Amino acid sequence: MVSTESVDIAIVGGGMVGMATAIGLAQAGYQVAVLERQAPEPVSGAPRLRVSAINRASEQLLSQLGAWQRLPADRLSPYQGMSVWDKDNLAQIDFDASALPQTGLMASANIGHIIENDAIAYALWQQAQSLSNLKLVIAAPQAVAFSERDAWLTLDNGSMLTASLLVAADGANSWLRQQCQIPLTFADYGHHAVVATIRCQLSHQGIARQVFLPDGPLALLPLADPHLCSIVWSQSPEYAEARMALDETEFNQQLSVATESRLGSLTIESERVSFPLMMRYAQDFVRPRLALLGDAAHTVHPLAGQGVNLGFRDAAALIKLLEEVKQSDWDIGSERLLKRYERSQQAQAQELIAAMAGFQWLFDGQHPLKQALRGVGMNLFDRAGPVKQWLLQQALGTGGRC
Repeated sequence: MVSTESVDIAIVGGGMVGMATAIGLAQAGYQVAVLERQAPEPVSGAPRLRVSAINRASEQLLSQLGAWQRLPADRLSPYQGMSVWDKDNLAQIDFDASALPQTGLMASANIGHIIENDAIAYALWQQAQSLSNLKLVIAAPQAVAFSERDAWLTLDNGSMLTASLLVAADGANSWLRQQCQIPLTFADYGHHAVVATIRCQLSHQGIARQVFLPDGPLALLPLADPHLCSIVWSQSPEYAEARMALDETEFNQQLSVATESRLGSLTIESERVSFPLMMRYAQDFVRPRLALLGDAAHTVHPLAGQGVNLGFRDAAALIKLLEEVKQSDWDIGSERLLKRYERSQQAQAQELIAAMAGFQWLFDGQHPLKQALRGVGMNLFDRAGPVKQWLLQQALGTGGRC
């Protein structure tokens, strides 16, 4: 006989965004189930390749959920500044946390933290295990169905789940989004990202760096070890393929030249991984009894490092909405209610996608007009205090709020 369990909310995908959402909703008093194929493991040893630049707003959310406190201190890398420059024309913008007003969410000596994705996922999983009304299910969904009052999930372990609301947090290739036939707008950025961990001759001094090169931007994200950085090198597929084929000595030389040896000689410390960069945008973030979050709803270019932060903003918005209606007679799966979430989060995703498209156009290639615009624009921004502070607030996730 098939076992069936009923919950208020079932979340497909127990990664960073899905689990953060689950914890927040459980803490609000809902019965929540999370489906994930396997439990994360503790992070130890050499840094993992996939890292995120966690901004202040995301840190605040993780702290409120009780997950930030579970992150191991030796995997946290706070960064106090950012340096961005264009190799074509020597234009540069520098940001420093000390220039910010030290009040409210802004009160910190850093801009954010570079943290391994796996470390965040494990901390969230640990926190989830402490909540009696949050059920962690190691299984994959096989089928989904909807009725007027419920959604049904058939799982590959032979059981079934029913819920008033399903949440798709199962990544860019979301199974749940596909099953619900939600149209997807997407565009190929024409770039592949080469990701690796590198050792720097000089200390990174807690500064995140990004250089715009003729073939694409290269980001150096400071890790906890003062001589280790995670790199994300966005470039054409042809350049990425060629650089993946280089031996370590040749790759190190190209990397050092690209960064103008600002951190001395650079040497690779890990394997190299390359993957294509795509913009994806779900035409509907909600349907009756369904909400999409994180990469299931949108993916953006890593240029601004805002991908997972945008996902955490989705999580915070859905948590806040369902907290507000917890003691009311609202049906949490009603499309009318969920549209409130959709309106706010679609607008934020659209703004970031448009901004990334503009940045990519401006910094792509060596057209003389673009070079001139980049040089003049970056130098003006660097001198304009209020504009720099506004840009920094966007990176912090404060939306201009202090």
